[in-house]
Formats: sequence, structure tokens, C-alpha cells
Amino acid sequence: MRVENVSFAYGDKVILDRFTLTLPDTGVTALSGPSGCGKTTLLRLIAGLERPRAGRIEAPGLAKTSFLFQEDRLLPGFTAARQLRAVLPRGAEVLPYLEDVGLGGEAETAVSELSGGMRRRVALARAMAYAGGKALLILDEPFTGVDPETSRAVMARLRRRLQIPILLSAHESETLSLADTVINLHGPPLTVI
Repeated sequence: MRVENVSFAYGDKVILDRFTLTLPDTGVTALSGPSGCGKTTLLRLIAGLERPRAGRIEAPGLAKTSFLFQEDRLLPGFTAARQLRAVLPRGAEVLPYLEDVGLGGEAETAVSELSGGMRRRVALARAMAYAGGKALLILDEPFTGVDPETSRAVMARLRRRLQIPILLSAHESETLSLADTVINLHGPPLTVI
């Protein structure tokens, strides 16, 4: 994957200015940097949720992107299993994805009854289900509110299940330690340090 000479701004605030970065095509790559430096904007540009003012982004060989937002964005009134059924083909198994995030026993629990960390893991399971092993998986602060031991277990399962590139942003040193590659960023405008 390559981000080449990309520029982007929100109004007058320049977030990326002719920014270039080559990302690994395999494994887990983590973007690290202070809040507000532009990590989320970069992820949104790579996912196609924002359009650059200039430059280009290449992600060859990937049919689609699955994006986990910083907010869980779960469907109100749905159970954990129903959250996943909303993105899976009809009749597909949901339990393996919930087991991957340590929530196999919560399939029929309404998400409103789950803790914040558990809701975060349901959102992650849904992103994994949508990716289905054929998409770039982009995770914006995936383990916020999740304890380090659970984060390690989830990441180990994620690596086994999905043979796709995973790009994430994180602040926690524990999450960064789970990545194959860590890219340290500063900004705005976004720069690699």
C-alpha cells in the first residue's frame, strides 16, 4: 500500500501536506502518535471515506475495506449476534467471530447490557466479519476500554483467522507491542518521525 504526495485539509486546517508513506502489504501495522496529529484522517483517506485534495492512494489486490471507527456505532436494540448478521451473508456463522473476541457466551445479549469494553469487542467482531478474510481491515483505536490481556488474546485470534493486512491506530503501548510494524507520526501536518 502506498500513500503518495497526499494533501488534505478540513477548511483552513492542513492535516496532510504532500504526505508520502509506504505501508506493508501483510501483517499488522500500527500508526502511533499524539491525539490530533492526523492518524484518523489518514485511516479515513486510505479507506476511501475522505478524498484527498491532491495525491493518490494505492492498495492493490484488495477488493474492499472494513473500518472500525473510534465510536462503536452498534445498532441499538440488537444483540451481539444480530450486529454481525447485519454484515454477513445470510446463514453465515456468527459464533466464531464472537469467540474470536472472547464473547461467545454473549451472542444473544443486547449490546445495551454489555460493558463498554465488551461493546468495543462486538464492534471489532463485526468489522472482522465484514472483512471476511478478503479486505483491508482498518482499526481506529481498536482496544480502547479493553484490558491488555484480552487485547493480546483477541489480536492472536485475529492473526490466525484473517490472512489480510491490518492497519490500526493506537496510543496504548500494549496495543503497539502487538503490531509487526509501528510507524510513529507527528503533526499536523502529518509527518513520519
